[in-house]
Formats: sequence, C-alpha cells, structure tokens
Amino acid sequence: MRVVPVIDLQNGTAVHAVRGERERYRPRGEPLVIARWIRDTLGLDELYVADLDAIEGRGDNHAVIRALASEARVMVDAGITEPERARALLELGVERVIVGTETLVDAGALDRLLPEATLSLDLRHGRTLSRDPQLAGLGALDAVARLQRPGLRDLIVLDLARVGSGAGPDVGPVARIHAAFPDLELLAGGGVRDAGDLRSLRAAGAAGALVSTALHGGVIGRRELAELR
Repeated sequence: MRVVPVIDLQNGTAVHAVRGERERYRPRGEPLVIARWIRDTLGLDELYVADLDAIEGRGDNHAVIRALASEARVMVDAGITEPERARALLELGVERVIVGTETLVDAGALDRLLPEATLSLDLRHGRTLSRDPQLAGLGALDAVARLQRPGLRDLIVLDLARVGSGAGPDVGPVARIHAAFPDLELLAGGGVRDAGDLRSLRAAGAAGALVSTALHGGVIGRRELAELR
C-alpha cells in the first residue's frame, strides 16, 4: 500500500493540522528537516504538501516547495484553479499538482488542468467543500459522479474534519467510490491512526493513504510500512 507523508506549510513552516481548523494549527518544525527525516528514517520518498497560504490567498511557499521537490517526489495542493499557476508549480520541480474541490470554482476548471493534475475530493463530515454551488454539500459519491471525466485517473478522498482528530478515517465513502468507479486510483486522507486503519482503507479499495500524525508520532514506522507493502 502506498503511504504518502503530509507536510502542511504555513508562513514557511511545517504545521500540525487539526480538523481543517487552520487557526488552530501550530508549528511542527523545519520542512526540509522533516522531509529528510521521512526519507532517511522511514524510507519514503514521496510527499503531499499543502500550501495553506496559497490555498487561503495569502501568498505562497514556493521557495520551500522548490527545496522539498529537490528532496522528494512532491505533490502540492496550492489552491490551483488555472493552468498558469499549475505550470508555475511544475517548474518548481513538483511532480503532481493537486486540484482541490475546496477551491474549485467550477467543474470546467478541472478540464483545463487535466492531465497534469490530481483531483482532491475535499470533504467535511462526508459532504463536499467547494466554491462551485453545484458541488458544495454533495455526498462523496454524487460529487465524484459529477466530476468524472475520461482524463481523471486518480482521486484523493480527504475529510478535513478528521485530519489530526484521532477519530480514524471514514472508510465508507472510499468503499462506495471504489465500487462505483473501480478504475480510479484512490488515496484516502484524514484521521489515519495506525496500521490497522491503513489495512481497513486498503480493504475498502484505497491504493494508498495520506498520513501525518501517525508517522511523526512513531505509531507507524518502518516495520509497519514494510508489512503493508
């Protein structure tokens, strides 16, 4: 199973995310130090990076992202809605650009960004977050049905209300999306506590998961990662 460590960036610093309530985020450390620890200690060379400043329209963390992209294979959510901004990230060395429904203004924007982008279905308590009124509030499966198109090959299913909560992942939406769209490669995010949660997500059809606290806290280490491969 693919395990992708998460680094959330705010003002150039890695922060600890809690339930998507960004005013509660607290510094975690130097992003490059964390990335190197992940690579050297856990043997993982892939990162999911959320540029919270860019997502909220308060600037960006391009210098840090460029440095991280020199250390690992990086996918970045920076609130991208237009191809020009996506290309700017790719020029930093980013491998994949994340298009989150939270900042998606309309489904047509997704057509302009594929195939270089990975769609993130951003949820809160199972309901879709989006600036697009036709998407906002939809259940996960209905949102994916509306967004499905030939160029969409992978999907992140991320419930922000579970991030950093210790509540465990919401497996149900992953299972339903996998059953309805078996050709989509799914990455699940939000609430992973331990290797047992990863096994549950794998059984539901997830090809991988985004993980933060359980890695940083040592609950999931090299041994657990090896058992999941």
